[in-house]
Amino acid sequence: MYKYILMLFFTLAMFSCGTDTDAGEFVVGSDYLSVNNKVILIDTVTVEMSTINFDSLITSNQSKILVGNYDDPLLGKVKSNSYFQLASDSYSLISTTDTESANYVFDSISMILKYDNYYYGDTTKLQTFNIHRLLQKVKPNTDDDFFYNNSALSYSSESLGTISYKPRPVEKDSINIKMDAAFGQALFQRFKQRDITDFDNFTEYLKGLVLVPSTENSSSIIGFGLTSKVRLYYSKYLGDDIDSYVKDFTIVDATKQFNAISLDKTGTLIQNLPASNSKLSSLLTNNQSYIQSGTGVACRIDFPNIKQLKYISDKGAIVDAQLILKPVNNTYSEKFPLSDSLRVYVADKLNRISGTLNTTSGTPLYALLNKQSDEFNENVGYSLSVGGFLQKEMLKQSDSRSSLVFVLPNIYKAVNRLVLGDQKHLNNKIQLKIYYLSY
Repeated sequence: MYKYILMLFFTLAMFSCGTDTDAGEFVVGSDYLSVNNKVILIDTVTVEMSTINFDSLITSNQSKILVGNYDDPLLGKVKSNSYFQLASDSYSLISTTDTESANYVFDSISMILKYDNYYYGDTTKLQTFNIHRLLQKVKPNTDDDFFYNNSALSYSSESLGTISYKPRPVEKDSINIKMDAAFGQALFQRFKQRDITDFDNFTEYLKGLVLVPSTENSSSIIGFGLTSKVRLYYSKYLGDDIDSYVKDFTIVDATKQFNAISLDKTGTLIQNLPASNSKLSSLLTNNQSYIQSGTGVACRIDFPNIKQLKYISDKGAIVDAQLILKPVNNTYSEKFPLSDSLRVYVADKLNRISGTLNTTSGTPLYALLNKQSDEFNENVGYSLSVGGFLQKEMLKQSDSRSSLVFVLPNIYKAVNRLVLGDQKHLNNKIQLKIYYLSY
């Protein structure tokens, strides 16, 4: 019977317009043949928008190296260091039967970083970063299995390698950074003299590496895959014969790689973003709310007066509601592209997440982007069905209220951002259309 109701409802809803208008009369199912029912379209309900900041995000085990920094014109200075532990498939240069180790000599050492096609910012400008040696093992804190965007490990100030280059993440396969010869020679000698014979020996000597971007001339953040490696080149000399070899050190354990992503909000509209259990109203941020992956910045939406709808009639229900979020004009571009969707969570007043917003069958709902082109980008927006959520909120007996929190799908392994307009925004207002059935 419910499907029958919705079929009749949507047929009538196609012809409804205006604010708080009568959307027609129809009969609801065989049990109500004598009862006239009305669907009212309501689009004047208050929607409050704010920006929040999660305390931390898990960035380990995401299978992505993020390195770089750039000045976001709206949110501030974004930076990502990437930490990782290395391992090898064997811990010897030669077979155990080879007694001619004196004939092996070190050639060079390099880091080979393989692009994974992710980038954000201006890739036409130089990107510079350095490789540093970790002074701590890549090990989470006690009673924890993860690293976070605000995690950090101490590292040596000495650079083991540096590169300045213009990123070409969708054109080239990898970049090669020549590393310090003294570092490579010392590592080679450890293997040659069999001071390193297993993983524990190796990680005791080389705890790990970190990629640290320059803060002066980098203008983008680039993604690299975990197939990246450090490659040691060496040769074997026997008379006039020279045989060349390589030994690779790779990121075998994805849980021992993480990205430390920071955001310096100084001088921006969100510089006073409060602690993770509070919110910053869009009324204080130019009638806009902000989302950014990697740093934990998210958009929160509240419906403070939704319980008042139950007084419209003695018997009634919200049968559907459409929420449309509008990206603010001129805040997105080729450098700052729009995501095709937004993930939606349900949270309490302290921003504690209880779960995803789901359909009645338990499938997560996403706010989907309509990119239909028009002259003034009026059709560009994210649409989400929130009828079921608002019906539950309307009927709550307690004073508690739930909020919706919107984030980008790649929240743990990217730095994409989005700016949304609130109900008072001049050009890109959030819209809420509620279809209320009175019976």
